Amino acid sequence: MMGSMASEETRTLKSTTNVSSNVGSSAASDAPAPTGKHTDKASTRAWTTRLFVVGIVLAALNLRPAITSLGALLEEVRDGLGMSGSVAGLLTSVPPLCFALFGVMAPRLARRFGPAAVVCAGMVLITAGLLIRPYIGGTAGFLVGSALALMGIAVSNVLMPVIVKRWFPDRVGSMTGLYSMALALGTASAAAVTVPMTDALGGSWRSGLAVWAALAAAAVLPWIALVRHREASSGPAAAGERPSRARETEQAQPVLRITRSRTAWALAVFFGLQATAAYITMGWMAQIFRDAGVSAGTAGLLLAVTMVMGVPLAFVIPRMATRLPRQGPIVIALGVCGLVGYAGLYLAPAGGAWAWAVLLGIANCSFPLALTMVGMRARTGAGVAQLSAFAQSTGYLISIPGPLLVGVLYQHSGGWGLPIALMAGLMIPQMAVGVLAGRNRTVEDEAAR
Repeated sequence: MMGSMASEETRTLKSTTNVSSNVGSSAASDAPAPTGKHTDKASTRAWTTRLFVVGIVLAALNLRPAITSLGALLEEVRDGLGMSGSVAGLLTSVPPLCFALFGVMAPRLARRFGPAAVVCAGMVLITAGLLIRPYIGGTAGFLVGSALALMGIAVSNVLMPVIVKRWFPDRVGSMTGLYSMALALGTASAAAVTVPMTDALGGSWRSGLAVWAALAAAAVLPWIALVRHREASSGPAAAGERPSRARETEQAQPVLRITRSRTAWALAVFFGLQATAAYITMGWMAQIFRDAGVSAGTAGLLLAVTMVMGVPLAFVIPRMATRLPRQGPIVIALGVCGLVGYAGLYLAPAGGAWAWAVLLGIANCSFPLALTMVGMRARTGAGVAQLSAFAQSTGYLISIPGPLLVGVLYQHSGGWGLPIALMAGLMIPQMAVGVLAGRNRTVEDEAAR
């Protein structure tokens, strides 16, 4: 199944070649175009590039508020809908489940409609889901609305790296950093301002959750323009352009048997365990602080501090990782921060709340490290695509039980001791597989053996 998903992802990258060549291939033409046409093309490329930057940033800002805004108001939602702790745990498990299930659809949809059109549809789904889930009625309706928004997040999540790779091939690092920073900023903002914004809107948790649909609606606009530009620029001339030698070479690469690679499996498990920690944090950390006596507003700010740590570190950690032949030391350092943070939550959750929030925020920066290692553990663009599809799909499947199990343990034990022990216990295998994934080797070599 995972090999099939990786193959789908590779074909998706191929299907975007003609789209990206409309923007980036004119410099490789054999004969120079007339001055007027060349100026028009350069102007169009500059406009499209700026619009893609805006679209990527706005899309990234919307890939987590549906989750962290709910985490800040989880107690109010539970009371309002009459949810049990187990059902609330199921609610916090929905994001990785949707990412694993709906993310698989993204390659096929992109091959059929184009990546920009699918991301545009994803932003529409996020807008609709956020708008209707507080008002559709009942726990089942709330889950349906959440799933709708998470479906849009899932397909956009998978295709954003594809768009960055194709439209910014010479700026993958900087654009990935910008994308990661915007994602972290959206995550932190939703955690920080949801509670005070809810108070400003009259105290209704329904309004506090629905207001995030406005940000998603704003993200739809640049993608509509990009889809229209793609349709206008497609035609015989565009279709007749020759692909570059590098792209021809990439298309000729055979499909890897990625499941033969130990590094691929280690990276998939590492991705899954860090995602487990991240979704437990986003779904439950604010509640841990509130149960310790911290006010709702302060608990939201503490969650925001945890999330906002990813803004600067999204730039720092990938640069550090690429300068080292092995990324194991970074994995261990992040894991130690997590262990200390969990110990603090267990021993003095309110007394050292700000310190634990910072430490857990540093530990959660394993996400940009995992994305960086995906690029470093494969030599070719096709290999990166297959490894990314395999690691993310498998990883999100692995992360599904964690938040649900935390909810069950919380409900049946009546406290946070066992859930926090579970979180700390999962950090040990995360560090172990992270060290294995950080070894200086490539999946192509391992798959060939």
